[in-house]
Amino acid sequence: MVDVLGQSLSLLLFSAGIVIAIMEALAPGAHLIVLGVALITAGLIGLLVPSLASPLILALLVTITGGAALVVYRRLNLYQGTDTGQTRSSEDLRGERGHVVERVTERSGRVELERGGFDSTYAARSLEGEIPVDAEVVVIDPGGGNVITVEQLSEIDEIDRELARQREREESEQA
Repeated sequence: MVDVLGQSLSLLLFSAGIVIAIMEALAPGAHLIVLGVALITAGLIGLLVPSLASPLILALLVTITGGAALVVYRRLNLYQGTDTGQTRSSEDLRGERGHVVERVTERSGRVELERGGFDSTYAARSLEGEIPVDAEVVVIDPGGGNVITVEQLSEIDEIDRELARQREREESEQA
């Protein structure tokens, strides 16, 4: 067993992980939790199975458990980058883009917004017709509640539409 400052390395890893987890609880945002989970797990394994308490094995355990924690947090969409996970007002959602995760109709549906706050999925309604799964959408009315109104983004933007109208006018004048 390796001692550092009179304490076992496993106990130091475990203690550092607890301190980091407490820091994360005081200032949440999932910035430190992966490291905290990795240190706590490696320290606990080192304390419970002293034969695995060599520095090389503990370093390997920190790496493996840190990678596993990162994968879990990303799959659960908890580990997000800068400026995501922030609470926003409903009016901030107007104009946000996203995609449909559950077919959107005039009565039901669900979308995931690119920058939709901590939970980026919202109940959604369309103004008219249906919007299929995976279609790109834009929020036209945040609604002020928990249901937003979205419209499907077309493949042709407004500039392209205007250019097409101009070409049609020119062709009709030439004919």
